[in-house]
Amino acid sequence: MTDVRSFSVPQEAAGQRLDQFLTTQLDGVSRSRVQLLLDQGDVLVDGTRPKASYRLRGGESISITGEPHPAPLKAVAEDIPLSVVFEDSNLAVIDKPAGMMVHAGSGATDDARSRGTLVNALLHRFQLLSSTSGELRPGIVHRLDKETSGLIIVAKNDRTHAALARMFSGREIRKTYIALVHGAVEKQKGTIAAAIGRDPVRRTRMTTRVQENARTAVSHYEVVRRLETRFGKFTLVRVRIETGRTHQIRVHMASLGHPVVGDTLYGAAGQLTAGPTGRQGQNRESEKLRLGRNFLHAAELEFTHPATRRLLALQSPLPAALEDFLKTLESHG
Repeated sequence: MTDVRSFSVPQEAAGQRLDQFLTTQLDGVSRSRVQLLLDQGDVLVDGTRPKASYRLRGGESISITGEPHPAPLKAVAEDIPLSVVFEDSNLAVIDKPAGMMVHAGSGATDDARSRGTLVNALLHRFQLLSSTSGELRPGIVHRLDKETSGLIIVAKNDRTHAALARMFSGREIRKTYIALVHGAVEKQKGTIAAAIGRDPVRRTRMTTRVQENARTAVSHYEVVRRLETRFGKFTLVRVRIETGRTHQIRVHMASLGHPVVGDTLYGAAGQLTAGPTGRQGQNRESEKLRLGRNFLHAAELEFTHPATRRLLALQSPLPAALEDFLKTLESHG
């Protein structure tokens, strides 16, 4: 946003907070950056500089006079344990735990938010990484969501990074995930070919229900196991993705009515509840079960090493937390 941008507030936006409204109107600008614009005095409402909490009346004239300038972040090395599945002088494959962000968000202004990421751990372990993705994302060719565990490839130099990027673009890297989803998936196997774009209302979500700026996305799934439990019906699936769109598997499975267990962003319950049962009229209290993460794991990677031309077929077993969760569900069959 280098030029002044002006627009009027529609009547249907009356009652909304100014910062929330601007987040929906400014494409690609996060709420934290909207707050930065307001703090910088670069947002005018009818010629005045309001607070973020200002409640719109409808009909106001808003002008954006500048652009957000968050404090630049640079990833720093941190001594964080890593599980390295493969490594040579060109690349490494890491088994990322759930709960770890791959890198700090570009909108982060608090230095603490740039700590504890996979990038911080990589810098401590390897020192030298590719610079193609910038100082905040050294070595990062592709990503996994924070609450998704499993295999991720890291480039140690720019030449390898470029080669891997071409391979991802050309769909030459085979990525397979294991997911537990709610409900009984009807077909034993199938393909979901539904373009994905950002949800225009809830900007933290992606959706298959938009056409503007949506990008092609293809996922192939196959049922591994079906579970009928006191907590409900579930299906364990293997999902191979041809494309790597943001939240792709989560969005695609939710579009079928089968959100990933633990994925509250796309409709899964925060906790599972087993209805009370009884014998001879004696009811037991209902039981509750909570996972605390998404049941989604990047289990397999298969690709030709860009330098050695050797075929790499790497696997990561389900983390103990997911195995234990499955066993608990099955024990309540």
